[in-house]
Amino acid sequence: MRAFSYSRAESVADALKGVVGHGETKVVAGGTNLLDLMKADVMRPTRLVDITRLPLNRIEETAEGGLRLGALVTNADTAHDERVRSRYPMLSRAILAGASAQLRNMATNGGNLLQRTRCYYFYDTGTPCNKREPGSGCGAIGGVNRIHAILGASEHCIATHPSDMCVALAALAAEIRVTGPRGERTIPFEAFHRLPGDAPQIDTNLAPDEIVTAIDLPARGFAAHSTYLKVRDRQSYAFALVSVAAALEIEDGKVTAARLALGGVAHKPWRDQAAEEALVGRPADAGSFAVAAEAVLRDARGFGHNDFKIDLARRAILRALQDAAASETP
Repeated sequence: MRAFSYSRAESVADALKGVVGHGETKVVAGGTNLLDLMKADVMRPTRLVDITRLPLNRIEETAEGGLRLGALVTNADTAHDERVRSRYPMLSRAILAGASAQLRNMATNGGNLLQRTRCYYFYDTGTPCNKREPGSGCGAIGGVNRIHAILGASEHCIATHPSDMCVALAALAAEIRVTGPRGERTIPFEAFHRLPGDAPQIDTNLAPDEIVTAIDLPARGFAAHSTYLKVRDRQSYAFALVSVAAALEIEDGKVTAARLALGGVAHKPWRDQAAEEALVGRPADAGSFAVAAEAVLRDARGFGHNDFKIDLARRAILRALQDAAASETP
């Protein structure tokens, strides 16, 4: 690990003062991803600003009937909060499907949004990676790419986003509250993360001088008919090969509203609103869900070792929608 300076912010204003104009500065809270990357010499910040003392560690009701999740609330506290469990069970399940209990006790909601990809080549500084060193090439294309993207990839990067929590947040249409020297703003979740395009080194649309302060959940939580399905190589402590957050509203056997987001398949949590709209008005049955799965995967493309993911995703979408339709209580 390279040398760096360290300071502890006592307020949001103090944190921003520490970040603005200081080049390779990173904020740190739980540190469950950043410190690993620093040890592997993948990220090389010259300064860390500790934000763990900021007043961003509460879950609060919003005026609109939703919940505001503070950026410094741990993943564990979020998943086990009774309001989250009863009103947003899909989110609770997604968080509990990720990492280990020890990591969930340290990892924060804000950090979960900002974690970097787990691509083999990104972590291996001896191999080419456009995300780590723009212009060096993508080792995964033509290399070992079993865990890589089948949707939204580019010729420069086929990495996937690793978060479970973010897949559920995408399906819920959450909003991200951020603050910086230009003031506060809210970013729709769909617009927070980026596809790789020709700049895969940029993961999000958060400006370098901004910090995440909270995640806003809408009042609509799809508590009655929702699920989170994670398919992985082993039952625990593994990232998703494919994951699905599925949520439905059903009346008289027909779908009146739908949400569908996938993880493990793209550079960002993949929500397909066209597939959601295709479900509305159709019977809540396997035939309709199969149509939705085909709609989601219409542009899917494998790169050799990950070709199996296309059929795996198709089956996972069908299974998740069937489970969501069958569920009646959180």
